[in-house]
Amino acid sequence: MGPADESAELLRLLANEARLKVFAALVLEARLSSEIADRAGLAVRDTIKVLARLEAVGLAARVGDGWHACPEALAQAAAGLGKAPDDSFADRDPAEAAVLRTYLTQGRIRRLPVQRAKRLVVLDHIAGSFEPGLRYDEGEIVEALRIFTDDHAALRRHLVDEGFLGREGGVYWRTGGSFPV
Repeated sequence: MGPADESAELLRLLANEARLKVFAALVLEARLSSEIADRAGLAVRDTIKVLARLEAVGLAARVGDGWHACPEALAQAAAGLGKAPDDSFADRDPAEAAVLRTYLTQGRIRRLPVQRAKRLVVLDHIAGSFEPGLRYDEGEIVEALRIFTDDHAALRRHLVDEGFLGREGGVYWRTGGSFPV
């Protein structure tokens, strides 16, 4: 899915009246699910479903004190209109390339996929930046992961938890992922 496809998907998503009302409530700083439901005129159960959908596409996020709107996703979508598809993943399997184009922009993670299979594709791509057999101290890992995201700690945790990196005593090494042949 290219930038234009993602932009169209966001527009289709917000064309639904219930989703638009929930997003509007978030923009107007409603934070709790019950408060959002009241402002949107929906049942709490329906509101929670809509919030999950908005979160999946990056328009909403759960933060410590409740839900928050992410209008920057709309700005990114607008910026993607009319752009040619990213062909930097042309050497990859077409399905993997589509996932990488969806979740990475200019090499940086826009958001980590919620769906595990897609998340593994992104993590595999990132693991490819580490050489097998080399040991990295924590500072080197942080520096390498900042290329992909500002939240390097969460990314490092995902890489370790999913078996792409091993860790012991502050030393990391690549333990998994695909290798070009």
